[in-house]
Amino acid sequence: AWSIERPPGDTAGCTFCHTSSEERCSTCHQRHQFDPAVARHSEQCKACHWGKDHRDWEAYDISIHGVVYQVNKWNPQEFDFSKKLADADYVGPTCQYCHLRGGHHNVQRLSTVYTSMGMSNADRGAPLWKEKRETWVSVCDDCHSPRFARENLQAMDEACKDAGLKYTETFKVAENLMLDGMGEPMPKDLAPDWSGQHIWSLKIGAYHDGPKYGGAQGESGEFRMSNCSDIERICFESVGYWMTYIMKGMAHGSWNDATYCDGSFGMDRWLVKAKAASEQARRFTALEKKTGVNWVPSEFWRKGDYLEQLTGTRIVKEFPGKTIFDLCPEPGWLDTHHAPAK
Repeated sequence: AWSIERPPGDTAGCTFCHTSSEERCSTCHQRHQFDPAVARHSEQCKACHWGKDHRDWEAYDISIHGVVYQVNKWNPQEFDFSKKLADADYVGPTCQYCHLRGGHHNVQRLSTVYTSMGMSNADRGAPLWKEKRETWVSVCDDCHSPRFARENLQAMDEACKDAGLKYTETFKVAENLMLDGMGEPMPKDLAPDWSGQHIWSLKIGAYHDGPKYGGAQGESGEFRMSNCSDIERICFESVGYWMTYIMKGMAHGSWNDATYCDGSFGMDRWLVKAKAASEQARRFTALEKKTGVNWVPSEFWRKGDYLEQLTGTRIVKEFPGKTIFDLCPEPGWLDTHHAPAK
């Protein structure tokens, strides 16, 4: 939702991929050529699977597997792309070798535990995921021992668990600030969110229920990248970017991504930023109260040429009293935990 609320020009990078790869064979097989040998190269995935919030290519490219691929990919004895994937005998794995194993086109079939690209706090070792994890191990043991594969899965579990602790604390700092009325600005002082409502952007369904967060029971806010308090943006980047770097890095064997390249070290920095922003807001509030200053958020939070282009503002303007759920009420239209708007 943080993308679909924005003007089309803002989200070219989203729409060009999400309206092609899901509908056309030529996204991977290349139009005009349509050569399976081309589709077997890792670079074919690079057009879409890279960038801040889905850092697959970068994680693979600088991993040991990616380095082996880049050094040897022009040698047909090491990478014979004329062979079907079911017959491939590569010196190292490509994206396709692992994710399209044997030529199977369901990419998620051989992925490990998804958990929203690593953004969800989940017990990745729970029995629920056992079959999926064993399938993941069965891919690795083409070249490695099952023990080695399971150890790497456990390492990823530990990295994700540590990231989850930082994620929880970062969000709690922002939540306490908002509940104490010290978020600058508060949701009520902003232009409406993408749904046409004033719900705290980090309110996720039942996790933050009650009117004090805005909205009815079960209604969700959505991460806002724009027109939100600085601390909310910090929370968005911490989980939406750095937490996914950790999961993607560990899954692809890219220790640099998981740690240095705004992975775990990045989450450390953003947690410090959130704490500092909270302390500053609390100090300012105490000073304003002592001196009798009544701070009122500037109008640019509510109005402006840019905000006029966002979904929520247009809904409020063109359909007073309505939300996006009134306008698009059919079941299944939006797969979230939103309660029906009254």
